[in-house]
Amino acid sequence: MTLGKVSTITPFRPEMVYIKRVKQITTMGTRARIGIQLADESVLSVYHHWDGYPEWLGRILKTHFNTKEKVAELIDGGDMSVCWNDDHKSEHYGSDCPPSLLKMSEYLDKLRNEEYAYIFRNGEWICYNMHEFENDKSPEIVEIPVGYPGC
Repeated sequence: MTLGKVSTITPFRPEMVYIKRVKQITTMGTRARIGIQLADESVLSVYHHWDGYPEWLGRILKTHFNTKEKVAELIDGGDMSVCWNDDHKSEHYGSDCPPSLLKMSEYLDKLRNEEYAYIFRNGEWICYNMHEFENDKSPEIVEIPVGYPGC
């Protein structure tokens, strides 16, 4: 996503994104973690780099990855740049970035440096705002907007 073509889904707050220069184009990444809670309460999860905010990633997960089988297939691919590109496919980094098995306390650890964490639990998605840039705030559950994302 370039600044000249910023999504109109939601305004970006500067403290919520990292800015980097790539070939003279400014791009933003809102980092997130996507996980599925297992029977023993642990979470099998992967890193997701682009557009991790609930208004986009949350809606994509609820719309397109809404069964245990679809979530498992997404996570089995390992860490990714994005789970839903312009061709409606995920872009995984490869076999050297496999899923991580974490305890819930590790999954919600702010030191992981992700801005949002998603957990598929009991057939539905839960989103945590990790408050990455607010050291005095603990992660909290936030609502994933209803509706089909514009993609």
